Amino acid sequence: MKPVYYIILTALIVAIAAFFIFGNIKAVGKTIGDSSSVGEKDSGNIQKIVLSMKNYNYYPNTITVKSGQPVRIYLDSSVGGCYRSFTIRDFKITKYLKTPDDYIEFTPNKKGSFRFACAMGMGTGTLIVE
Repeated sequence: MKPVYYIILTALIVAIAAFFIFGNIKAVGKTIGDSSSVGEKDSGNIQKIVLSMKNYNYYPNTITVKSGQPVRIYLDSSVGGCYRSFTIRDFKITKYLKTPDDYIEFTPNKKGSFRFACAMGMGTGTLIVE
């Protein structure tokens, strides 16, 4: 029975290594976290946020939005792997954003600091609602 555990453990290590090696190739040669795209507002009163990936975490790591105004969060092409499965549990938001054109849209109705993360909890950040 022990050889089966070794095979499973080896496969898991290979899968994690492949995620970190191949999941971030798209970020090469691209400016990550271009400040011109962070926190921009879209037409209307939609608060547009574009998150990137930097040092194996979301960038920017802290985002600030206004309560009562719709928020639209995008993940740019530097975000890969499980980081594309984006969650904000306090707002009951969980969505896999397959492409940089996909987004999460919601209207925060309570003020405070809220954690956002990938589905596995590896990448995290803070959403501040004022």
